[in-house]
Order: sequence, then C-alpha cells, then structure tokens
Amino acid sequence: MPITVGQDSAKTRKTLTVSGRTIAYYSIDAAEKAGLGDFSRLPAALRVVLENMLRFEDGKTVTLDDIKAFSEWAANGGRANRELAYRPARVLMQDFTGVPAVVDLAAMRDGITALGGDAQKINPLNPVDLVIDHSVMIDEFGNPRAFQMNVDREYERNMERYQFLKWGQGAFNNFRVVPPGTGICHQVNLEYLAQTVWTDEDQSGETVAYPDTLVGTDSHTTMINGVAVLGWGVGGIEAEAAMLGQPISMLIPEVVGFELTGAMVEGTTGTDLVLKVVEMLRKKGVVGKFVEFYGSGLDHLPLADRATIANMAPEYGATCGFFPIDDETLRYLRQTGRDEDRVALVESYARENGFWRGPDYAPVYTDTLSLDMGTIVPAISGPKRPQDYVALDQAASKFFDVVSEYRGEDDCADATDMAAEGPAPDAAQDPRKSVRVEGEEYELRDGSVVIASITSCTNTSNPYVMIGAGLVAKKARERGLTRKPWVKTSLAPGSQVVTEYLEAAGLQDDLDAIGFNLVGYGCTTCIGNSGPLQKEISEAIAEGDLIATSVLSGNRNFEGRISPDVRANYLASPPLVVAYALAGDMNIDLARDPLGHDPDGTPVYMKDIWPTQKEIAAIVERTVTREAFRSKYADVFKGDDKWQAVETSGGETYDWPPHSTYVQNPPYFRDMSPEPGTIADIEGARMLALLGDMVTTDHISPAGSFKPDTPAGQYLTERQVPVREFNSYGSRRGNHEVMMRGTFANIRIRNEMLDSTEGGYTLGPDGQETSIFDAAMAWQEQGTPLVVVAGEQYGAGSSRDWAAKGTALLGVRAVIAESYERIHRSNLVGMGVIPFEFTGGDTRTSLGLKGDESFSITGLADIKPQQEVGCTIAYPDGTTKEITLKCRIDTAIEKEYVEHGGVLHYVLRDLAKSA
Repeated sequence: MPITVGQDSAKTRKTLTVSGRTIAYYSIDAAEKAGLGDFSRLPAALRVVLENMLRFEDGKTVTLDDIKAFSEWAANGGRANRELAYRPARVLMQDFTGVPAVVDLAAMRDGITALGGDAQKINPLNPVDLVIDHSVMIDEFGNPRAFQMNVDREYERNMERYQFLKWGQGAFNNFRVVPPGTGICHQVNLEYLAQTVWTDEDQSGETVAYPDTLVGTDSHTTMINGVAVLGWGVGGIEAEAAMLGQPISMLIPEVVGFELTGAMVEGTTGTDLVLKVVEMLRKKGVVGKFVEFYGSGLDHLPLADRATIANMAPEYGATCGFFPIDDETLRYLRQTGRDEDRVALVESYARENGFWRGPDYAPVYTDTLSLDMGTIVPAISGPKRPQDYVALDQAASKFFDVVSEYRGEDDCADATDMAAEGPAPDAAQDPRKSVRVEGEEYELRDGSVVIASITSCTNTSNPYVMIGAGLVAKKARERGLTRKPWVKTSLAPGSQVVTEYLEAAGLQDDLDAIGFNLVGYGCTTCIGNSGPLQKEISEAIAEGDLIATSVLSGNRNFEGRISPDVRANYLASPPLVVAYALAGDMNIDLARDPLGHDPDGTPVYMKDIWPTQKEIAAIVERTVTREAFRSKYADVFKGDDKWQAVETSGGETYDWPPHSTYVQNPPYFRDMSPEPGTIADIEGARMLALLGDMVTTDHISPAGSFKPDTPAGQYLTERQVPVREFNSYGSRRGNHEVMMRGTFANIRIRNEMLDSTEGGYTLGPDGQETSIFDAAMAWQEQGTPLVVVAGEQYGAGSSRDWAAKGTALLGVRAVIAESYERIHRSNLVGMGVIPFEFTGGDTRTSLGLKGDESFSITGLADIKPQQEVGCTIAYPDGTTKEITLKCRIDTAIEKEYVEHGGVLHYVLRDLAKSA
C-alpha cells in the first residue's frame, strides 16, 4: 500500500542512486540549508524521529515548528518540551498480545457497522506482522519426543485462537501471520523482517527510502534497535491505533549516551555485559528516555551482543537502547541473508543522510555514562528483578541473604552448612525434603535449582552464547557429568536457524545428552510457560515450604512469573544455565566449588568445561552462515502441515462462536454513542487495592497458569472446561471474561489492605476478605467508582495491554501512584483510566492509607495535560485530608482519548464520521 507523505515536505526531498536505481529520500542536510535549524549533532536515534517529521510535515499534524524544535533540543543540551505526532512504518505483534488486538479490530468492525459506517474502514494502514511464539508450553522435556509432543499439545489447546488468527489474516489487509514453530517474534524480526532502511512508493508512485521503524505489542520490540531500527513496545491499544493510521503522540525524548570502551575479556559473555548495563542504567534513571550506545567499544561488539543489550531496554527502563548504523550493521544484514541491493541501500542512505557511525561521530546527549567492557565479570541477576545484579563469585553467599529475607535471620542456617556434605542441620533451620522419582531418591532444599532453561529472544538470538552453551554441554558430557535429576531442563531457541547451526556444529547431541533437548520454538519459560514440574517435586516444595529456584537465559524474573512452585528466579547466560543444571543448587559457588565429579571421583570445576572465545568464534564462523538464514526463512509464512490444516471461516466481520472460552466479543463498543462526553469528576471512590513499589504488569495481569479455585478457574469450570485444558491467562487474552477475573490475580501480589495474604484478594463492600474480581463486581453493583493506590515504578515490565484493559473493566476510574513506567501509563490512558501521581512528598504510607478511605478528585472536565488537581481523602473516622495530585494525561490528544472513553473509541468515532 503506498505511503502518504506530507504535502509540504517536498522542499527537503532529494535523491540518491543505488545499484542503478534512483531513490528519493528526505534529507536532514536539506532541512538545514532551508533554514530549519542546526541538526548536525543530533544523535542518530533522534535523527530517525526528525526524518519522520520531515516526511510527514503538512503544516497541520506535523509543522515546521516541530522540525525546528530538534535544533532547539541540541542547543539546549538535549532537552525540548515539544509534543510530536510520530508515525512508525510498521507494527509487530505476538499472539498473546496480538489475539486481543485482532479481537478489538473485529469488535471495531461490528462497532462501526452499528454507527452506520463501513466495516472495511477497519483495516491496518501500516504493515502488521504477527508471530505466534507465546503459546507453546513445556509439558514434555529431556527426551527426543519433547518437541513434537509440545507442538501437538499447543495445537490442541489453542485451535480456537489459531482459527481466529487465520480468519484475521484473510479478513484484514496488510496483516500477515508467522505460524507457530517458526521462532520468537523479536528474533524473526531481527533475522528476517527488519530492513534497517525501508522503501515504498508514495502517492505519486515514486520510490522513497526512509528509516525502518516500528512499534510492537511486546516490550522487547526494542531488540531491533541493535540493527539500527528504531522500535519500542506499546500496548495493544496504542498499536491498534497506530495500525489504523493514528500517529503516536510523544514528547521529544531526552537521549542518554552510553559510552562503551575496551573489549570483553576471556570467560565473559554478552549476557554478563547486559546485566551490568541494566544495573547501571536503572541506577541512572532513564525511564521515558532514549539510550544511545556509542564509543570505541562498538568496534569490538558483535551485532548479536548489541541486540542483547537493546532487547533489555524495558529492564533498564528506557524507551529504547539504540545502536547507530556502522560496518557491523552491514555485516550482520549480509550474513543473515538480506539482499545485496538492500545492504548497499542501507550504507548509501546512512552515509548520505547522517545516520552513519564513523570515527568522527560525536553527537550531543542529554547526559552520558561510560563502561569499560574489559571490567565485565561473569554474573547473574535475581532473585526478583533484572536489575538485581550479582557477580557470579558472590552468587552463593548472596543467596544466603535471599533465604534470610524469606525466612528471617534467626530461622536460616549458615550458607556454608547448607552446602556441606553430611547430615542436614536442624530441620527448623534448614528445611529439606526427600523426594523419590522414578526409582531415584534425592533431597531438595532452599536453593535447589528445579528449572534450568535456555529460552527467550534475549540470548537465543546470539550465536556466541548458544554455541558457548553447546560447548559447555560437550565438555561436561566428556567428563561424565549430566543435569541433576531434580532439574527440569529445556532448550527453546528463538528461531530454527539456531537448531541449524547447533546441529551443524555437532553440539545438539551434547545438549540432548545432558537434558537440553529441543522443546519448541517460542518464549516458553521466560513468559511463565515453563509447564508443570514433576508432581513429586512440586509437592515436596509445597510441603517443605522450600525456596526453589530457576535459572533461565531470559529477560524477566519477576515474582510469580516463571513457575508457581519457584520463588527465586535468576537470569544468566546460556552457558551458565547449563552449568547450574549440572550443579543443581544455588548454594554451590560455581566460581570455586565443583559442579560434580567424573566417574573416577575427580572433581570437575566450571573452569574445566568453559570454552574459550577462540573456540566459540571458530565454530560461529563455520556454522552460522548466510545460506542457513535464507533457507530457514524461505517459506516463513507457510507453516507446517498442522498450520496449513487449520480451518477457518471467511467474512469481513467475525462470526463470534458463542461458546468459545478463548475468543469473545468484548464489551468496549456496545451501545456507544456517536459523540464523546467530558471527563467526569471522581466522587466517593473506594480503593480496590493498595500496592507497593515495583508492581509489574505481571502482578496486574499474569500470563501463566491458574488454579480451579480462582475466579478465572471457576469461570472455566462452570463451562465444563477441564483443569488440564485451562491453558494460561496469556493464551486466553481473547476472552475478556477470563482476563477480568485474572486482573490483580498474580499469586505473589501483595495487597497492603490485607495483613499477610498473597494473591488477588481485597476487602469487599462488607469489609470481608474476597477476591479482587468479586469485590469489584460488588462495588459496581452499588455504583461505586474505584481507585488503585500504589508506590514507585507502577506498571513496570511487559507492554501488557490487559493490565490496563482489566483495570478498566473492573470499574477502576483512576490509579494514584508515586511514579509510572512509560508503557503502562500510556495503556491506562488508552483505556480511559486516569493516572495520577502523588506530589509534595505524599505517599500511601505518609497519608496513613489502609484501604477503607474514599477519594474524590475534582476539576477533571477542563483538565490540562500534566495539570495538578485537588483530591479529598475521607478517612473512616470522619476526618478528611486535602492533597494535590499531578494528572499524568501527558498530551492534548491523550485528553481526547480519555474523553472518548479510550483511544479505540476515539478512532472508531473518527472513522465512522469520515464514512
């Protein structure tokens, strides 16, 4: 579909000739010569946004003043308070977030028809790729049949969803689906979909080159910044608006420059580097900012390591972590099978338009920090947050602190005793539990590693760490070591190319031999699809109240995310995941203690089986080939026989199956009026939940499994769905009835209205403890609005639109927090829920909030972006307190979204009017 460029943008349009073709582009140099400002020292990441303004400048949505603001940004030391209308080139989705997005589009077709409009108005205007990667679960592991059995179960569980997605692929223009079993969306994007410089025809039929940009419905969309494609995660709500032609409203961001110098030393990996980067940037504070990496160290940093760093931008809180185009970018594009003409265009465009990182690259940054990569040491991160950096040689002693935190200092044995051979200490001090499985008897205790998973887009896209893991497995096998019998091991690569090069290197056999068999191509453990532990192990953990642990090569280790049986979760490089599977215990010091003993009784240490950088590089060079990428991506949209056999109905509107427990028509657009209203004041609202700091979107809307006695489980049981078929919250995001019941239902969430209860509970109107869902429904019956009160960094983590959708459907009018993470704040606004921040040092603690207060917030009808408003808190003893809140409706268009009831209502009314 042709792109539409701004009517007044021709003054900055120039041409370049590449591979015999003349291609138009929008020149930043020409904008300077036209007197629009000095852009010579803008960071490359911001030049991408500036080019977007040049291309779409029309005097209305994008003005010359918007363009001039970038010059002011540079002159003011990297700061400018200017709202922009930014238009990404494309949208990326995965199935957990993509299914509800397609559900919303289908519901919008029904809604626009009800308003007298044309259903065909609801079509993506920008290309959308949806990669099915979130649905495979690890039911089977550690044997050759694991992959096929997990795939079979995936289709059994998810057929309704897959039929719906196939309908969407046929019903909507500009919408493609990458079938299950292909890979993880971010790795498929990195290895195949992304082009770094995009081309398309404009409305006059001329070919135009411009930076490849995107937004995605997964927070780790940021991974693509490693190949100089500007992209970040948004909620499904915002992504739907973008695909329907709405610009993304954003302020010109601050850009923090992160200088990398030196080179990685022997024994360290890109994972070790990124964990240190996460720690440093979280400490720096980069929420809502761009981070751009620069410096001489980039000359020694492979693109796979860059992608690892870019991937974890949500973990360090930034909007994105960008790497400019340079020789390494071109090498990677060429190696992964991009056409030579494309690679030539990327180089020519980057050099002509000032996107190239050469030796003289020295932009202005808002702020900077620096890291010598030669100082990096092996590390892990945990037990609860990605920024909880732990050097490997301190991991065992630090785990003692973890046990102390859970159990209290007086109830915890010394870590040395816990790791010692011989009789266990007193059971009250060191809880242990004997387990017998398949004829083997062993002992579990605090720190037993029960899950070791090589998984996630973060590291499985990096051949250096994947080959490294294979070599650790090979050397361990040669010494007679294997995984401990209580460890559930798995290998879930991000693309089929990984299997290709592991097999070509002869390393897959070694991984299989110690239990790391292929279990599927998808996110698996990283998103909570770790599957059940063996029954005996799960029961022993519960009976002993053990602090079982997981080690995974992923990007998220939030509480309650990985497995309901596991309390402490650690992020690590794939080679370290293998090492921990061999050791089987967090109390073992991998830097000093033996991982095990060979058949002769000789201790085997990690240094004995750790490969050198030279060994790894030699195998990478031999096995990671251009031909492998071209072969595996030749039929990327075709899928296997199972996908091709999925049957679906046609039609421009969806024939909603009335008895489906996966896909239901959501209530957002029912009985919607043609015109919006005003924002009503909030009067006498009651508190649904009182939450602490760092409440993540996993806490608000969990993705994993749930039990029969939960509201979601009861809903399915009432519809004769057996427990074995419950699947997960994530897979049921197309059904609002399940997801409402799952909102604030994470098993580890702590509502401070209750003394010591974990899980999705609160106080109902009768003052009795009940589920969050039941309480919300009871308050709704009384016509009482609700608020949620929280601490700092509310909504950290995944770009999970259901964290906002569920909040809205429970009747929550506002969230009052100390601070927000970027994506969730935007999602709340997109669902018509108003985010407020405490001011003047007020917090839930300083105000003495217990959960039995009521809240009234006035002056909302004429609210301005980021305006401060008054709030009256009425305490149960009859006293009141007046406080000031900052409204986090940040832009004028966001105010309109809230007036309409949400961004999709805004778009729907706009499209209906245009019809």
